[in-house]
Amino acid sequence: MYLKKYFLTFVFMKLNLKNTFSKELPADPITENTRRQVPQACFSYVIPKKTAKPMLLHVASSMAQALGISEQEALSKDFLEIFSGNTILPNAKPYAMCYGGHQFGNWAGQLGDGRAINLGEIEHANKRWAVQLKGAGETPYSRTADGLAVLRSSIREYLCSEAMYYLGVPTTRALSLMLTGDKVLRDVLYNGNAAYEKGAVVTRVAPSFIRFGNFEIFSSRNDANTLKKLTDYTIKYFYPHLGEPSKEAYVAFFKEVADKSLEMVLHWQRVGFVHGVMNTDNMSILGLTIDYGPYGWLEGYDLGWTPNTTDRQNKRYRYGNQPQVVQWNLYQLANALYPLIGEADGLEEILHNFSATYDSKEQKMLASKIGVFTNKKGDAKLLHSLQELLQAIETDMTIFYRELAAFNTVAPLKGLEVVKEAFYSLEEFTEELKEKWNLWFTAYAERLEKETLPANERIEKMQKINPKYVLRNYMAQLAIDASDKGDYSILNELFIMLMKPYDEQPEFSKWYAKRPEWARNKVGCSMLSCSS
Repeated sequence: MYLKKYFLTFVFMKLNLKNTFSKELPADPITENTRRQVPQACFSYVIPKKTAKPMLLHVASSMAQALGISEQEALSKDFLEIFSGNTILPNAKPYAMCYGGHQFGNWAGQLGDGRAINLGEIEHANKRWAVQLKGAGETPYSRTADGLAVLRSSIREYLCSEAMYYLGVPTTRALSLMLTGDKVLRDVLYNGNAAYEKGAVVTRVAPSFIRFGNFEIFSSRNDANTLKKLTDYTIKYFYPHLGEPSKEAYVAFFKEVADKSLEMVLHWQRVGFVHGVMNTDNMSILGLTIDYGPYGWLEGYDLGWTPNTTDRQNKRYRYGNQPQVVQWNLYQLANALYPLIGEADGLEEILHNFSATYDSKEQKMLASKIGVFTNKKGDAKLLHSLQELLQAIETDMTIFYRELAAFNTVAPLKGLEVVKEAFYSLEEFTEELKEKWNLWFTAYAERLEKETLPANERIEKMQKINPKYVLRNYMAQLAIDASDKGDYSILNELFIMLMKPYDEQPEFSKWYAKRPEWARNKVGCSMLSCSS
């Protein structure tokens, strides 16, 4: 929905606002908005900061409809005021969550919603959605920051949240993107050259924003009472089929979180998404992708690539290590839940089985990407050989898998011609490398002949697994640069295109291309900082 003006005034009295989190869990008794440690509380009440001159840039229509907000209502003055933080919904009591987390493998203590303020929960069509503003001002958890966000990072979060949803990746959603009319000081490269940028607010939506870190903070403080209340609340509303609180229910709860987290990262690997900052405070208890900071998609296929400048040296959160990090984070959640269970056997079994389960599902996923849907002896070798070849020369992951669908088994030696658009430099192909590729394509053709699906059905299935369009960093940066000048056409174009990432969409074919050379080392187009 591309927005230019407001058509009506509408009071959002009809929204079915719930406040289960703030009503059923312990609140911070101190109401002053000062940075501090907040013990024995799951949240602190906070009022969003008034914005100088809010301007609505974009609304995700499908998310608005899911909340019971019509297109007309989304164009209203009331929508602008409410989702910029200037007006509080009737009966709402905004709050910021308290949580901790392991950052880059080290316990960081209390973190919390430093720039996110929850408006409450909206219930519509038998679904409950938590709604929060990101960039709406400081909270008790802001530490040394200002609680604000800039247009640059807000565009990236807004576009990517919805892009991931349409890719079929479990994710939090975005409702709206606003300019605040305020200037925000940021040091993009952390090099001492801070500058003012346009302030912005993104409205984020999810069934819940509870994270691993929400449980870790209470366990770290030996606060078993609050830990139990939070866990029981989470099971009651998000895993009710597990029944009443018990040791068995807590173990089963952990098992389901592990399963959902595994499925989430499996989807990341499928589409080539790299989160960039997989700290435990950025791990959703519902297995949703959360907190879109220095993320990126693989441009050149590289298991060792990370988009995060802070992670440049150790590459903890590199693409090829994401499944292992999810498992490590689950260990921390298991440690946090242990006080409620008192024994490790059930938790350890779940953690032990994670790797084997993931490996099995990953092989099935990778096989499906090349059109292999049955399990045969030799598949693992075929897939491993492909991974090695993809890294032997700079290869665009998205284009390679998408073009591979056109491979003809009767002409395996023409395989390289089929996927040539995926390679950054054909001149770098040595005769030895060409021979290796030809051998792989020959083996691939023989393997496809063992499949029972007709070629047209195989192609159709591959195209539903391998997207044609993803939100590459250079694309997001072009939208940012244009938006900073008041031109929101690229933002809108990308949003529309990313709603159908598996379709051909010839009108958007210019976006189906490798990263341009000018973007290789440009700020925002390759690696990014956490500055937002």
